[in-house]
Amino acid sequence: MPMLHFHPGGRFLQVSTVGCNFDCPGCISTVIVREMNPKSKALQELTPRQIVEKAIQCECLGIAFLMNDPLAAFDTFLAVAELAKEKGLYVGCSSNGYFSEESVNKLLPVLDFINIGIKGLSDELYRACAGFKGVAPVLRNIGMLHRGGVHIELACIHKKDNSEELLELCTVIRDISPGIPLQVMRFIPLEGADPGQEPLIRETEALSRLMRAHLPHVYVFNSPGTQELDTICPSCGETVFSRDFYGPMGARLQESVWPRKEGIACPQCGQPLDVRGAVHVSDFREKDFQGGYPFTRALEIVESILIAIGVEDKAEVVKVWEYLLCNGKMHDLHHDIQRVETYVQMIRFFGGLVHREDSANILADYLAAKTEVVRSVCRKRDTRPRVYYAMGKPQFCIKGERFENGLVEICNGISVNREISVRGRPGESIPLNVLEELNPEIIFISAFISNSPEDFYQECVEKGLDIDAVRNRRIHTAPIPSSDFGCPKWILGLMNIANEMHRGGERPFDIFKEATEFYARFYGMPFNMRDVNRSFGKPNSAWTWADGARRLSPVSL
Repeated sequence: MPMLHFHPGGRFLQVSTVGCNFDCPGCISTVIVREMNPKSKALQELTPRQIVEKAIQCECLGIAFLMNDPLAAFDTFLAVAELAKEKGLYVGCSSNGYFSEESVNKLLPVLDFINIGIKGLSDELYRACAGFKGVAPVLRNIGMLHRGGVHIELACIHKKDNSEELLELCTVIRDISPGIPLQVMRFIPLEGADPGQEPLIRETEALSRLMRAHLPHVYVFNSPGTQELDTICPSCGETVFSRDFYGPMGARLQESVWPRKEGIACPQCGQPLDVRGAVHVSDFREKDFQGGYPFTRALEIVESILIAIGVEDKAEVVKVWEYLLCNGKMHDLHHDIQRVETYVQMIRFFGGLVHREDSANILADYLAAKTEVVRSVCRKRDTRPRVYYAMGKPQFCIKGERFENGLVEICNGISVNREISVRGRPGESIPLNVLEELNPEIIFISAFISNSPEDFYQECVEKGLDIDAVRNRRIHTAPIPSSDFGCPKWILGLMNIANEMHRGGERPFDIFKEATEFYARFYGMPFNMRDVNRSFGKPNSAWTWADGARRLSPVSL
């Protein structure tokens, strides 16, 4: 949960329900708020007392509702919150903030912290999400919660066309309280969102620096490797807290120069900071797909496979989700998506669960056969280049065991990511000298949370990064978003890696021709690059479950 100034590093029990009072385009929680059946066997039905006991058992400071809005189950939220407060636990939530005044007054006695996602300052944006009274109720509620002593952090999305609006938002928030942190979520186009609205990391970072002139605590999310997640003393510029990217909408405290006590102030100038609670430094790490939005990405990966084998009804997708969740199989899923061989086996297994064995075999055979073609082409090369896989920015190194590094090895490359130990999610930032010691000849940037090769190269030059890949400008990313991990179109990313690692002569694979064939065979639709966004689950931004019901199952050609 994106909460940076409330008990930094503290452990909280995360709870969510299903459904939402809003219906926002490009929602990252779609699989929870729209597609998961409220009566699904995959959901645990717990009493408020059981939830509170779980939090105490796990030595949590409190309970946080997130991923869907507490308004979707407001009475349940209040019941848990009231009991938690009786037991001395903190209570917080993520919300769109579209409460009535009566609801805010019910929250004030039991709510300690809240992250409110602001859609913008225009009434039209709220009406597009079903907030028919516009933005006014949210701004009113922020003021009410602040006056009521609730710790507030705000989140907003930066798109290509809303920079001026976000600068104006800073002045509006400053008038309520300059101490409120504002989290800028760089837009990742998912579900039905327009891919053309995604800004570059460089653009969001530049905007955040302008915003900080109006509001002291502005942070940049969804940008692996950025330093704009650090807390800077607004008085002297000293870095107080360092943070690293920790998955979509996530950040993790790296280190602190502070004693673990209340009343945090800058060590350089003594300026008090707008941080509530003590600093908690621990090495606790969630398992696999636990903790916030990585869980929804996991469900999307499953959905992407089922769509590609011809599943026509989202109820069938939920059936597979239920199987995985009810049988403790999320760890197996995390393992199986990291290697081509187990990924292919997983497709066949899912096909059996939904009685689409033939369609599953067609997709599995296609991926296996294409992989062998790539492997055969790449084995003919005399050399094995050293390859580094980054996400976002140069120093953010993805874990060595991840799927992308296996694709590099299929293409007869040496994955330097496997030569060092990194943690984090899906990796972590590494020092420049470590990257120089690895000295990769080629760099690939993740096709999910990505960057332009030009911006990536320029940052390498500005940092003085002296490695072969920079000297020879061999920095690449897949032309098709989200095509090197997760969904079955990773085969297109594999072919792109093979092309970029192939020195001289004609490239062995025509990626757009292959994509056209793939979309026709497995999605029953034409491939249009302009419609493809960064969703794992859906083939493009226009795809709906009605499209799935109209198409034929995959066929062998």
